[in-house]
Amino acid sequence: QVQLVESGGGLVQAGGSLRLSCAASTLTFSTYTMGWFRQAPGKEREFVAYMSWNPWSGDSTFHADSVKGRFTISRDNAKKPVYLQMNDLKPEDTAIYYCAAKSGGGTRDSRGYDYWGQGTQVTVSS
Repeated sequence: QVQLVESGGGLVQAGGSLRLSCAASTLTFSTYTMGWFRQAPGKEREFVAYMSWNPWSGDSTFHADSVKGRFTISRDNAKKPVYLQMNDLKPEDTAIYYCAAKSGGGTRDSRGYDYWGQGTQVTVSS
């Protein structure tokens, strides 16, 4: 059974930065697409970013327009955590952030992901 564990959330002032980490048991990141999603109170779960890999082009990433230029998904190598570096945070970024994994290519649709972490709270004060 794959388990994903997020960490790194917290309270930060607007304009600040946080780095979220996602660690996985029994999962080789290089064969899976890793995604980050978020859910604010009273709202639907929202896509943030994903990272996928294929043997022809290596890693590829995709970020939601709402975070492009401020957030970056990355990893050091296949066996280390996947990160979400969040810079220039805004109050509207406040949400529970979830890490997710799926086999195959990337998608922004949360229904395509097979494994989910428990989430980590990010709160941005104005």
